[in-house]
Amino acid sequence: MANWYFLYGEKRIGPLDDGQARAQAAADPRGLAWREGLADWVPIRSLPELATAATASPPPVPRMRKADEIDYRIFGQGMQFVEVELDPGESAIAEAGAMMYKDPAVVMETVFGDASREAGLMDKLLSAGKRLLTGESLFITLFTNRGVGKARVAFAAPFPGTILPVSLPDVGGQLVCQKDSFLAAARGVSVGIYFQRKILTGLFGGEGFIMQKLEGDGLVFVHAGGTVVERQLAPGETLHVDTGCVVAFQAGVDFDIERVGGVKSMLFGGEGVFFAKLAGPGKVWLQSLPFSRLAGRMLQAALPGGKREEASILGPVGGVLDGDNSF
Repeated sequence: MANWYFLYGEKRIGPLDDGQARAQAAADPRGLAWREGLADWVPIRSLPELATAATASPPPVPRMRKADEIDYRIFGQGMQFVEVELDPGESAIAEAGAMMYKDPAVVMETVFGDASREAGLMDKLLSAGKRLLTGESLFITLFTNRGVGKARVAFAAPFPGTILPVSLPDVGGQLVCQKDSFLAAARGVSVGIYFQRKILTGLFGGEGFIMQKLEGDGLVFVHAGGTVVERQLAPGETLHVDTGCVVAFQAGVDFDIERVGGVKSMLFGGEGVFFAKLAGPGKVWLQSLPFSRLAGRMLQAALPGGKREEASILGPVGGVLDGDNSF
């Protein structure tokens, strides 16, 4: 008997047995489903086990692709940049200040709010407000090829790390990521916000209550510090991660926090008070060098004496107790 999971936007249902899964598919076949043996979330209607139940509902309306189909190449190792190739009329969006170079045929336009679609003033105001909540600029930059042949534009990473290309249809059309990780995308991708509904996770999860949510059917480029690791979590499988090392995850992944351990571990373990706890099913992406950690090392090196005091939250007193400093 299989354990089924269903995903409708941000809402996840499961585990369900075979009978319950068929009933759920008949009630609402418009979402995604997953069971052990499947590599990723797939449309409910495409699964033979659920197809009979799903046919009781009206057939799906063909969905027109909204995002531009762009080609790209990623260059470099430690300090990467991505070069996007645009056909005539195609566009890419990027955060303000991300551009490295462009061909003359690529016209740059600053757009208020979300550049994923044509919208009225109210929609633009709401989109800009969402971006402001994530700490980003009110504006996003749109790059469009106005020439007659192919043209290129490149976007550079803001600090050492890895640029991660993600095709949104491959992850269920939605990706949740840390606030400052979005670099660029094909036009048609919506850059919104994702609220942490759990109070403790919002307070101690490393990213606060608000993260970025990328939606659509196009290609997005996410930047992470250091090396990126991709993990596929099975249903019920959990992973403990440093809160700053979580780059992105599928909407079906449950993001929570868990206390590190006893008082001694919390005070002197150097890993903070909480772990991020990620529970499947779904993909997660982790970074080896969060920018906050890099900035912390640089700040510590700039302090008088230039000594690191990472092992204790007690500062200089803790350094004396563990033998790093002396009065």
